[in-house]
Amino acid sequence: MTTPGVDHLTRAHSFNAAAAQYAANRPSYPPALFDAIEELTGRPLAGARVVDVGAGTGMATARLHERGADVIAVEPGEGMAAEFRRTLPDVPVVRGDGNALPLADHRADLLTYAQAWHWTDPAHAVPEAVCVLRPGGALALWWNTSADDVPWIAEASARADRHFGLDLSAEKHNIHARVADPTGRLDFVRRVVRWSRRVPLDIHLANIGSHSVFLTQGAERGAAYLAEERRHVLEVFPDGIVEETYDVVLLLATTPPTPTA
Repeated sequence: MTTPGVDHLTRAHSFNAAAAQYAANRPSYPPALFDAIEELTGRPLAGARVVDVGAGTGMATARLHERGADVIAVEPGEGMAAEFRRTLPDVPVVRGDGNALPLADHRADLLTYAQAWHWTDPAHAVPEAVCVLRPGGALALWWNTSADDVPWIAEASARADRHFGLDLSAEKHNIHARVADPTGRLDFVRRVVRWSRRVPLDIHLANIGSHSVFLTQGAERGAAYLAEERRHVLEVFPDGIVEETYDVVLLLATTPPTPTA
């Protein structure tokens, strides 16, 4: 989510101080997402050489590792990388970002960006991806987005818009619009995977509070919103168990079968 008056770099680094909160409360990703990746790439994840860029605390990395992929993670943030090492001590993580990948050329079968591509500059990140991927390798980008056709979720989004002066629908559009490859080298296929999770209200609210708009606007303002949101959500889920519904937007492109100059 874009925060008025807060620059892109500040928002990107805001997660480091809240890495444990992020890891404990953010939603993961459904098996159907990884099924779709295997279908679109035409190969199983098991045994694939995968680089998970902007890996954060390792949510996507863990799912890829569980599918049998040989994963290396790349993460720029010190706090997020420390949480990654705590939760996934057996998976290598290197410091770096998608604009300048610290990896050998043409070795990876798959590059993944889970909830992370919008922190890159595609003019740099696309050539870097093409360089690191083997010929015929794939670049997969995805985001968990709230399903705003679900009435209570649409109402919650509208409340956040009013409280923080945001336009979440426009923000989602802008994030995905940035995928357009300025180099013209890749052609992305789009898939949407719907899924849901049921979580206690406190986890739902802590998930909301782990987004950059809350992390950069000050504790008092965020706390005021979350207190009011607790009341609204309890009207929908009086037992305190919240069903969050997501659409995972997946964009995947395959590199040319032979290296390009």
